[in-house]
Amino acid sequence: MEEKQLLEQQLRSFSYSLSRYGADIYETPKDWMEAFNVLITLLENKLHSNPQKRMVVFIDEMPWMDTPRSGFVTALDHFWNGWGAGQENMMLIICGSSTSWINDNIINSTGGLYGRLTRSIHLAPMTLSEIEELQKRMGVIFDRYDIIQSYMIFGGIPYYHNGLQKGLSLAQNIDNLLFKDKAIFKNEFDRLFSSLFINPDEYKNIVRFLANRREGYTREEIKTVASSTGGGLSKVLKRLIECDFITQCRDFSGKEKNAKYKLTDPFCLFYLNFLEKKKTTNQHFWTSNLNKPILNSWSGFAFENICFLHISQIKKALGILGVQTEVSSWHSADNQIDMVISRDDRILNLCEIKFCISSYTITKEYDKKLKERLQDFITLEHPKRAVHQTFITTYGLTSNEYSQRIQSVVTLEDLFK
Repeated sequence: MEEKQLLEQQLRSFSYSLSRYGADIYETPKDWMEAFNVLITLLENKLHSNPQKRMVVFIDEMPWMDTPRSGFVTALDHFWNGWGAGQENMMLIICGSSTSWINDNIINSTGGLYGRLTRSIHLAPMTLSEIEELQKRMGVIFDRYDIIQSYMIFGGIPYYHNGLQKGLSLAQNIDNLLFKDKAIFKNEFDRLFSSLFINPDEYKNIVRFLANRREGYTREEIKTVASSTGGGLSKVLKRLIECDFITQCRDFSGKEKNAKYKLTDPFCLFYLNFLEKKKTTNQHFWTSNLNKPILNSWSGFAFENICFLHISQIKKALGILGVQTEVSSWHSADNQIDMVISRDDRILNLCEIKFCISSYTITKEYDKKLKERLQDFITLEHPKRAVHQTFITTYGLTSNEYSQRIQSVVTLEDLFK
């Protein structure tokens, strides 16, 4: 659709909304300045009839009104600074799924709307416990093992979970929503980025790159594939963080140059693994591959990601919710530790993360690896604090001679609290 046609359509839709609330509109406003003046007239008439009445103007999906050369932001500035801000009993609420537009044009505005914001609400993805409650209200009954798997695919975005059908298994639902012909989320990746960013290819390029390594990449490494440099790359990375696609992860050394950017959006991780790279034509792909290596290897990575998204729940399980912490991962030439929780009470939790269908058994061979990993960490980092070995796993540890060396265990149940 051409820009002029899109602008005309949006102005027509805006005028229809004003008409429903009593505005006298005989023809569609020719631009946004005129449209907002019609809104001012409507509000003045209502205030004249009841001066004490509380007036609330709610504009949803505002970013999509700001088409190129539409003059929308200038008209909004005129509406608020020229009239709205002077009305003591008026509230303007704006909403939009494009976090980057809201941040650039409203929250971090350097123009006429600078400093005009009273309060902002960032609607973060739901937690596991909130998704569990949502699914119950929908009548979708899964146990927590299935709920956490659904979270590993759809994350905490209600829109995706709303596609689940009650009476079907999780595997059947996944096939229906993602792998069947014309499945509703089969092309979601491209649609998602096109809806959020003006130049989506640049953002998708970085997200695809980050999907290649579970521990993420440094800024210097990202520069090798990014089309933007300097401040432009900083803006792209910042916007991806603001939209909850990626996370900047602190390196245990604390050096800024060693910080890594990780892809942490569950849906993107799943999509890039199974729908873009593999491009299967099997409409029952998920059902056909349950408990096979192709899914098991992904599950470990996805579960680790979910743990990083539920740090508060892990801290609560460890009894340190009120303790200041820094969370990072650690790598050496020969070893890696999935998660390191550095605590202000002078304790380090070195966390191993395992996704299992039953309790995890530490074997003699794996116990040897744990000892080597711990010794490597102590030799290289010289921590001047106590070190606690910790396991985060679905159903805890099988009790044996090796499990007794683990100071603390966090389970699936803890992640739902």
